[in-house]
Amino acid sequence: MSPACSAGDAADGVVVAAVRRRSRAAAAGLQVGDRILAINDTPLRDAIDFQFHAADDRLRLTVDGARGTRSVLVRRQGGDLGVELEPPRPRDIATCANKCVFCFIHQNPRGLRKSLYVKDDDFRLSFLHGNYITLSDLDEAALGRIERQRLSPLYISVHATDPELRHALLGRPRHGAEILPRMERLAKSGIRMHAQIVLVPDWNDGAQLERTIVDLHRLHPHVTTAAIVPLGLTRHRERLPSLRLLSAAEARQLVATVSDWQRGFFDALGTRFVFLADEVYLQAGVAPPAADDYEGFPVAEDGIGLVRRFEDELDRALPRFAAARRPREVTVVSGELYGPRLAAGLAPLAARGVTARVVPVPNEFFGRTISVAGLLTGHDIQRHLAGVGRLGDEVLVPAVAVRDGDGVFLDDATPADLARDLRVPVRVVAPTARALLRALRGT
Repeated sequence: MSPACSAGDAADGVVVAAVRRRSRAAAAGLQVGDRILAINDTPLRDAIDFQFHAADDRLRLTVDGARGTRSVLVRRQGGDLGVELEPPRPRDIATCANKCVFCFIHQNPRGLRKSLYVKDDDFRLSFLHGNYITLSDLDEAALGRIERQRLSPLYISVHATDPELRHALLGRPRHGAEILPRMERLAKSGIRMHAQIVLVPDWNDGAQLERTIVDLHRLHPHVTTAAIVPLGLTRHRERLPSLRLLSAAEARQLVATVSDWQRGFFDALGTRFVFLADEVYLQAGVAPPAADDYEGFPVAEDGIGLVRRFEDELDRALPRFAAARRPREVTVVSGELYGPRLAAGLAPLAARGVTARVVPVPNEFFGRTISVAGLLTGHDIQRHLAGVGRLGDEVLVPAVAVRDGDGVFLDDATPADLARDLRVPVRVVAPTARALLRALRGT
């Protein structure tokens, strides 16, 4: 059994990270740092076990903490317990044994913090957080647990349904289990799945892409969506396969093809089923579909529908944007891909006393082929802004560029470092139109 397959087998319990005030957990005396070892005498391996076994109204928790090992009685009486658990430790996460030809982690330069080199392929993180997994390393015990505990939905990295092609895309790993039989088994158990296809030109596009979509649609409704996303290529690809990006013409053709598929699937299934990443629309110079076409944005975290959701929110909020009491000039950091659209969207604010200067920052750290804001580094932002002249009253940086919850960019620079070097206040802004407009007003 591989380490990935056996992840979570040890019943070490789960650790309390936070307890909400006036909650059931607080009333029962649970404290931060307590380790919950069992619920109703059933040992716990991880947060999934906790959720599964904590569904009863009456819970007897075996807890180990500062006061020693004790038994705690909790009565749910509806709602959650008010307890937050610590995330899995890095050594407890099942890592990926594949060597995908397009893997972004393999394209990281040396010298970054260790967490940026972790390739997870853990079904628990797929269920809990929407991480995509390949299913290639799962053993019978893991598959059985998914079925038994009804871990649904799962997010599956498919890429291709042709067995030989998929094996090649995954780097010809030792575990070469075919994807369709596994997805069929999960479908028969009632597990819902979101499928992802990282599109690699000259590999899994064209007829192979059509085959993959057709194969996946046969598993609908258990396969709920199929997402097509572009690969990312950095300048750090030494000794890696030679790959290329979509051309603008190919992106336009793909938009047209997916639009045709969506119409056909909607007529046949009542859902568009296949969805295309925002990056492809931007590269093609085509406006993304209307909000209704995203059917509730089920895979927005995969970069599908974020542009439409943001721009619609901006259009609704702009008419209510009150004129500034005094003229205000602000620099807004953006990735190169979306910068022009963002600048056009914010241009009307000038008539209300706020000049929003959108500055698309080239990504020198990963290479100019990486053009999204979420992969900008602090040093690239600093170097570029230092050469653009007056920055105004404040610099706004998108929160998607700041990682790990500790306020650092991918290169470990901080917003405070930017403010010091640029000699202007720097604010990190949540990726919503309302948050951006509030920041532009200075509130």
